[in-house]
Amino acid sequence: MLPDPAAALDTAAPAADARHALFAKLNEQQRAAVEHGGTLPPARHDPLLIVAGAGSGKTSTLAHRVARLVLDGADPQRILLLTFSRRAAADMGRRVGQVIGQALQLPPSAQPPQLPWSGTFHAIGARLLRDYAAQIGLEKNFTIQDRGDSEDLMGLLRHEMGLTATDKRFPLKATCLAIYSRAVNTRENLGTVLHTQFPWCREWEAQLAELFSAYVDAKERQHVLDYDDLLLFWADMLSDAELARHAGERFDHVLVDEYQDTNRLQAEILKRMKPDGAGVTAVGDDAQSIYSFRGATVRNILDFPALFSRPARIVTLERNYRSTQPILAASNAVIAEAPERHHKNLWSDRASSQKPQLVLIPDEVEQARWIANRVLAHREQGLTLKSQAVLFRTATHSAALELELARRNIPFLKFGGLKFLESTHIKDLLSLLRLAHNPNGRMAGFRALQLIAGIGPTTARKALDLMAAADNPAAALLNFAPPANAALEWQAFADTYALMRHASTPWPDDLHAARDWYLPQLERKYDDAGARSADIEQLAALAGGYASREKFLTELTLDPPEASSDYAEPPYRDEDYLTLSTIHSAKGQEWRSVHVLNVVDGCIPSDLATGNEAEIAEERRLLYVAMTRAKEYLHLVVPQRFYVTQQTPQGDRHVNAIRSRFITPRMLPHFEDSLWLSAETNGARTPMPDSVRMLVRQRARNAWKQD
Repeated sequence: MLPDPAAALDTAAPAADARHALFAKLNEQQRAAVEHGGTLPPARHDPLLIVAGAGSGKTSTLAHRVARLVLDGADPQRILLLTFSRRAAADMGRRVGQVIGQALQLPPSAQPPQLPWSGTFHAIGARLLRDYAAQIGLEKNFTIQDRGDSEDLMGLLRHEMGLTATDKRFPLKATCLAIYSRAVNTRENLGTVLHTQFPWCREWEAQLAELFSAYVDAKERQHVLDYDDLLLFWADMLSDAELARHAGERFDHVLVDEYQDTNRLQAEILKRMKPDGAGVTAVGDDAQSIYSFRGATVRNILDFPALFSRPARIVTLERNYRSTQPILAASNAVIAEAPERHHKNLWSDRASSQKPQLVLIPDEVEQARWIANRVLAHREQGLTLKSQAVLFRTATHSAALELELARRNIPFLKFGGLKFLESTHIKDLLSLLRLAHNPNGRMAGFRALQLIAGIGPTTARKALDLMAAADNPAAALLNFAPPANAALEWQAFADTYALMRHASTPWPDDLHAARDWYLPQLERKYDDAGARSADIEQLAALAGGYASREKFLTELTLDPPEASSDYAEPPYRDEDYLTLSTIHSAKGQEWRSVHVLNVVDGCIPSDLATGNEAEIAEERRLLYVAMTRAKEYLHLVVPQRFYVTQQTPQGDRHVNAIRSRFITPRMLPHFEDSLWLSAETNGARTPMPDSVRMLVRQRARNAWKQD
């Protein structure tokens, strides 16, 4: 219950004054969202959509709205607040308490009202399923298995059904669970999911359907639910009109944060809980909907105004408190070209003469050098490394930059996947190179030999012992007698190793030999071999920039990683570090200076995400999210040449790149005029010769005509 103001105040007037002053700090649009519905009873509150632009104070607005509802008499026990992380739920509860405490001028020792129904969709779903277990046929003591347990159960059933003994590779247990999860959360049939997201698994549709049926039956027998079931059972429970009415009436207000990240199942839950939308508030930004790979759909926020039987009111937050106006002008121009969106035009009173830069660079190597120089130059100007970030579409795009940063002793922390050199498949290939360079390297050899199909730890140790005792390690491998089932694979490996060891094999041909042997092993070991093979080709391309195998391996020998998760702690020995991040992992963050890598077609948008208009639209939103992370300095970097590997008569080659289709000629006035920059030394520009400048301008002039 709401604390009695009289317990903390001599009169009610000071509290009223404090409340007025607190809410007066909000801007006009924020106050409109906070005060929506006024003092009307909850049943008469029309649904509300708060379209909160980047940096517009979304969290503060939502916290003030919840606090205002409580201050006007809403029962905190009857407020349902749905978030996407436990941290967000805890933070929201804390901020609501702070607002209420300030409005009522409560002493620090006073306990503000709690929000017992604040949490993630999955956590709230689990609580409600416990409450209604008997009505929906669940054992009240059901258990919830984590992702690892779900994968193991899928793997066990996969084996019992004989799907591991097929002549062709059947999807691994993790892939099977990913397919199942996608189908559940998107409400799409299995055939559609396989066709659009897992095309290499389409031939197994019938077997996957049987496997998933067995998986569901096994969970039921064991009285367990998996992570996806918490939403699925909640939605299915609400398909019963009586249960839906009863569950919906438990809450006067339902508020959803980050609504653009919801999937179809979550939208169904919201509609079934509150069919008329009374008391429903959704907060989000369609321009920041970038998680379709997790099953989220931008359609939810675009279609929200007509989701319920009563039309929703839309309040748009356009004042930005993060970025300078020139950055916002460029960002607005990019997202204005989106085919469908909730219209908004971000603005700020943070004036600046510094426009974003559109930086053309000769190639990826120069891109890495230029960014390293600019980062250090910013540091000398007073920007700590922590206040700077480099963003990219895909984790592999930062490979060359990571090597450059390591070479120049610039500490960095990477978010959005393993560092390039920590990836399992990259470490596999490097183990082959290290064994060729040093046959006595037991750790590299132990890893490399077990890449051979049919070779385990015991055989690997025997072979390494034989190599260590031999004058010619390559000959020792050729003469070693492996298990009969591994004889052919062993011979292929031994031949490759002999080629790599031969003195007449030039660098980087020995790496290419290792790559050619390893790629079939990659196909055998991983379902996502196609994506991983791109990393292998990236490593091969980088190798060409080093004079020898020894120099290559020496440059790549970094300290062991402190951690490899998306949220690793920074290395203890570095008090300051640069942030490298995928754009997906950067959402919700901000830095004074932001560099965006590879703003070219094929990277942004990714050539793997241009199959339809919806995918291209999401790629545009990705660039918008990257740009709106910057507070003062924004650099979009456009390398003019890329190394590509193609099985064509031309073979491996460099190709000219075209700047992203999302930066059109009409947008160029929003960027700094000096677009043509060469490599820099200590942050000082070195002008290109006039002849080169004219050639580059002429080539780029034609590139601008792409649209």
